[in-house]
Amino acid sequence: MREVTISKEPIELNKLLKFEALVSSGGEANQVIAEGLVLVNGAVETRKRKKIVTGDIVEFEKVKIRIQLK
Repeated sequence: MREVTISKEPIELNKLLKFEALVSSGGEANQVIAEGLVLVNGAVETRKRKKIVTGDIVEFEKVKIRIQLK
């Protein structure tokens, strides 16, 4: 599992996917979220701007990310 440290919380789910290079653009991030391909804490998340905070685990294409605050 990859640990990601953010300097300020919350961060929006679509921005997290883009900043961590799991997708190539914000539009692609919105698309994969809308299609139900992203899990947050083990549940499918379809809200593009879902607020992600410390302790959340985001999964996409076999990549797991745990969020930590700097």
